Amino acid sequence: MAVTGVIRPGYVQLRVLDLEEAIEHYRDRIGLNLVSREGDRAFFQAFDEFDRHSIILREADHPGMDVMGFKVAKDTDLDHFAERLLDMGVHVDVLPEGKDPGVGRKIRFKLPTQHVFELYSEMELSQTGPAISDPDVWVVEPRGMRVTRFDHCALNGVDIAASAKILVDALDFSITEELVDEASGGRMAIFLSCSNKAHDVAFLGAPEDGKIHHTSFNLESWHDVGHAADIISRYDISLDIGPTRHGITRGQTIYFFDPSGNRNETFSGGYFYYPDNPRRTWKAENAGKAVFYYEKALNDRFMTVNT
Repeated sequence: MAVTGVIRPGYVQLRVLDLEEAIEHYRDRIGLNLVSREGDRAFFQAFDEFDRHSIILREADHPGMDVMGFKVAKDTDLDHFAERLLDMGVHVDVLPEGKDPGVGRKIRFKLPTQHVFELYSEMELSQTGPAISDPDVWVVEPRGMRVTRFDHCALNGVDIAASAKILVDALDFSITEELVDEASGGRMAIFLSCSNKAHDVAFLGAPEDGKIHHTSFNLESWHDVGHAADIISRYDISLDIGPTRHGITRGQTIYFFDPSGNRNETFSGGYFYYPDNPRRTWKAENAGKAVFYYEKALNDRFMTVNT
């Protein structure tokens, strides 16, 4: 599949209550590389990512997400997508090169669910990225949970269908899977891809806008999800649920919390998506199985929007 236009999730900026405490969690427990500190922010990169950073932490008085960024194939795509967003009535801001260290110019917009997204095409390569000449599996032995990359975010809001429509109509995302209340026709969850992954971003219906449900990190295998569980238990990290599996996306998962209350996920597997695939749909009566395939039920903590 040729990936053009919006090609993948690039970064997410999360708010944390104590930057030093958060650095220890994301660096030593999740296993990210600390790239730099810039004022009240810290920048991280996973060992199998080529770009300078993918996770940004900003110290603040309440947790949550500031912005999620997606990378586009070329700089002219920014102008193209800005025009399409404006045609849909979406306000667009153009941010100059260097707004974030190592990142070229960006466009920024806000979805109906009040989540802020950015698009960019240029980022400096990481100093600790994967080898490209006679490459070993890794350059430096991975640590902690051994996450390979930032994978996706799941975002909470009221009119998730409106936000999904903008990503589909203006940015060429595809809806891969959804959870539908057949009685009302309302969509309870929408999973979207800009690549051939099962999802690159998801929207979960909730009574309040602008919230994040979780930030997800990719692992190589189900065995690594179990290893992440060992790390969580060894260091008394707050566990939400798992190890288990999703029905939606088929991914193998474990949910836990960073010290500020932001929900993290380590995620492995999931099906490959192609644009000609029919959309997968789950009924509301099977929501438990859709989200947690083995338990077939949603736990109270999962349904709580923490940040």
